[in-house]
Amino acid sequence: MERADLLVVHASELLALDHGRPGPAVGKALDDLRIIPDGAVAVTGDRIAAVGATAEINARYTASRVLDAAGRVVMPGFVDPHTHLVFPATREEEFEMRCLGKSYEEIAAAGGGIRNSARKMRGARREDLLARAKSLRRMTLLHGTTTIEAKSGYGLSTESEVLSLEIAREIDDRGDVVPTFLGAHEVPDEHRADRGEYIRIVTEEMIPRVAALGLARFCDVFCEKRVFSIEESRRILVAARTAGLGLKLHADELNPTGGAELAAELRAVSADHLIRVSDTGIRAMARAGVVAVLLPATSYFLGMKAFAPGRRMVSAGVPVALATDLNPGSSMTGNMQFVLTTACLGYGFTVAEAIVAATLNAAYAVGLGEEVGSLAPGKRADLLVLDVPRYRLLAYHHGVNHVATVVHHGEVVA
Repeated sequence: MERADLLVVHASELLALDHGRPGPAVGKALDDLRIIPDGAVAVTGDRIAAVGATAEINARYTASRVLDAAGRVVMPGFVDPHTHLVFPATREEEFEMRCLGKSYEEIAAAGGGIRNSARKMRGARREDLLARAKSLRRMTLLHGTTTIEAKSGYGLSTESEVLSLEIAREIDDRGDVVPTFLGAHEVPDEHRADRGEYIRIVTEEMIPRVAALGLARFCDVFCEKRVFSIEESRRILVAARTAGLGLKLHADELNPTGGAELAAELRAVSADHLIRVSDTGIRAMARAGVVAVLLPATSYFLGMKAFAPGRRMVSAGVPVALATDLNPGSSMTGNMQFVLTTACLGYGFTVAEAIVAATLNAAYAVGLGEEVGSLAPGKRADLLVLDVPRYRLLAYHHGVNHVATVVHHGEVVA
């Protein structure tokens, strides 16, 4: 018999999500979990050695540690492809303002929102930022997120943007925190009268320094009315691509600006939000293979009546992923289980579609589709044992944490 380090056996439903081909799931494939009844996983080191029925795995492997998952679902760890993990302070006062009728745009115009966080970031201590980010990362892990993207964007100055990315690197655990530079998150107070100068700083100072230090894998831009226009976003993203960074885009969240079309034109890895995306933008993303990262918890938390047209995107062949948008203003949650529920209700997704979007497709949205997101031999051994016997309960029984055990890099960590 072969020797493994860990066996997870007797899962009532093992959700493999392994379609046997590269690339994200699109169309009908999004609804296919590749369920193995009485399933098992063999782990050697930090890699998955084999996946199959328990009888098959037990006949082939022996291990020093065995987890009995009888009566429980086993699935890949969640991949959260859109968060703002590093920030200086919460903004619960703005939440209450929204409860009393103020819109997100009204709060931002009054000096709140991203600029509020930027002002606080300038005076924040490194150790406080690090402690908050570590705490949030631990919380997300306990709720099943084994890989997470982390954006900068609350400093809006070269030094503070670099600091944010340094903190993201410090809390990284062997490639589990994917850093994204978002200096173009907003125009800071001191450059409101001269937007061109701030864009020059982003393209000529921030991006070269971030790239030279190897601090980011991607560059993102908040392409939105009264933030960065299509032309400004294109300039920033072209500079980032020239510097060797992958491209992402906050697109068509509040207004139909053409952000999805720009993401397709530039072959961005993802376009995110997309609440107001046009049919033209949807078709362009489908042709270009741009992953649509949808953020239903943001629509919920902002009290919006509109959700992104997720069902139309799936029908059009766009690869769709889900994320929390964890941030202090518009989505203060790191719980991907909650995101599954809001995606089912807001987009009309099946639970299976939501799970695939939050694992396999989300992995492709951060460039790690060959590494994580499904249970397949050779992939990193990141998996969850859930305290539910059937996968649909994960979204149906909402508001609680169903994660019983987290296996991360082949080790039981929670």
